[in-house]
Amino acid sequence: MITQPTPSAPPPPPSAPHVAGPHLPRLLTAVGQHDERAMTLASHRRTYPVPEMARRQPIESFIAAVERSGLRGRGGAGFPTGRKLRSVSEGQSRPVVVVNGSEGEPASGKDVLLLTRAPHLVIDGALLAAAAVGAKEVMICIERDKQAAIRSINGAIGERIGAREVMIPVRVRVIPPRYVAGEESALVHFINGGEARPTLTPPRPYQKGVDGRPTLIDNVETLCHLAQVLRWGPAWFRGQGTDDEPGTMLLTISGCLKRRGVCEVPIGMSMRTIVQAAEPTHEIGALLVGGFYGTWISADDMGWISMDNVSLRPIGSGLGCGAVIASPRSVCGLIETARVVTWLAGETAGQCGPCVHGLAALARGMTDLATTRAPAEIVTQLQRWAGQIEGRGACSFPDGAVRLVRSALRVFAADIAHHVHHGPCAAAVNRSMLKIPATVPDREKVWR
Repeated sequence: MITQPTPSAPPPPPSAPHVAGPHLPRLLTAVGQHDERAMTLASHRRTYPVPEMARRQPIESFIAAVERSGLRGRGGAGFPTGRKLRSVSEGQSRPVVVVNGSEGEPASGKDVLLLTRAPHLVIDGALLAAAAVGAKEVMICIERDKQAAIRSINGAIGERIGAREVMIPVRVRVIPPRYVAGEESALVHFINGGEARPTLTPPRPYQKGVDGRPTLIDNVETLCHLAQVLRWGPAWFRGQGTDDEPGTMLLTISGCLKRRGVCEVPIGMSMRTIVQAAEPTHEIGALLVGGFYGTWISADDMGWISMDNVSLRPIGSGLGCGAVIASPRSVCGLIETARVVTWLAGETAGQCGPCVHGLAALARGMTDLATTRAPAEIVTQLQRWAGQIEGRGACSFPDGAVRLVRSALRVFAADIAHHVHHGPCAAAVNRSMLKIPATVPDREKVWR
């Protein structure tokens, strides 16, 4: 995945105090725009000092600084990072830090980019989080097919050992390449010796996770931001973004755009500004925001929407993993949605009826709507099935498919009318856009 220059960003608010630190890009400065090798420890240390190690007690000042920064998780849920740190630090037994490097979302490449090119920033963030909560152990979970990322992190750990940097144990845990394996309860279950499938909660991992201990689970980008907050301060971090969602975020941009790849933008930047900076190659018909687990947004809505959860929430969307896919008007959104939902149905952990049978029904319904002259009642059926599935799985995996289908029914209403009355459009037959991985048969799925 290549990095691209960041679209022009608004300056920090006039009221924000000046704090020395990198301007945009922030995280991608550690990646480098031209050198595809991982940043060395020596180069990294010219900007970031050796992290303070954990003491017997959590470092309250670290937690307070992250709370003041307003940093929220960049893995999809957007939960306040400071609140999560405090919850884990208040546990009654020795906590553990788990870095969630699982990036099963096919449209996203930001976390693998950081693991591969900025491994020392990832490790610093994990060690600082460990110091904040009083943990004595860090585990970095990476899918086994991301070999470049695994080599990079192991190489960075080796560099630190060679440099005799004092640090708590940091280990890489290689996990199965399954979409739901990155769900936090699935990670804990796998580390504890089980399969990488979600489990029923509560208790949540912050209460009782790895080996029954309080466990902090944060994704790669979140911990890189945390390292920068503790290096440059909360005020510097708040110099970009919005009051409710401060800072920058990494976007993985793809589709009918000339400048595809990972870029860094302030949270709250106009969607139109982001897309125009990426230079569309065709007339855009819709955007898929949040990747395969995300939501379709019409080209008309692109003008008033910004990249923050407050703006996206009224249309049932959110930042998610930060993936944005631009779909040309010449591509049928219904067939693309059917392809994605079919793939999601194949990624189920196979544990819950709403997921196993419900997603299969949604996939069949969307495929019929996209590829045949389906009856008008199919839309009502899809809406009813969506309502029966939502919120009923052991994890939130089926909810993402429901959200995607509902957004497709809304955004592509005109296409639905054509398909119902005249049959599939030419685009549904002749063209596809999204790069969807091959579905792995149940008998071949590996969960350990």
